[in-house]
Amino acid sequence: MLVDLATALGGYLQDVFVEKFNMVVLVGLIGQALFTMRFLVQWLASEKAGRSVIPFSFWLFSIGGGLLLFAYSLWRRDIVFILGQGLGVFIYLRNISLVLKERRGEAGN
Repeated sequence: MLVDLATALGGYLQDVFVEKFNMVVLVGLIGQALFTMRFLVQWLASEKAGRSVIPFSFWLFSIGGGLLLFAYSLWRRDIVFILGQGLGVFIYLRNISLVLKERRGEAGN
């Protein structure tokens, strides 16, 4: 039984990580890596400030990762992923525009 389980697991891992790996998967992985970086950036900035903060780079990683994951979801034709990432990209762009608007206002004062 354990041998069968190990064989099945090996076949599954071979399929997922080798057989199905292509440029589309690479785009998805890069997008996910960028998306994950935003949490690291936010955490480190918050630790440095001693309070919860969201640095501008958080939004840049969000839009970079979100756009790549959105493209990946379109390729995969996954409606749940398309809707989720599509809305996220809109929210990230809006936050970037608000930050830039605030910075322009501060520069004018």
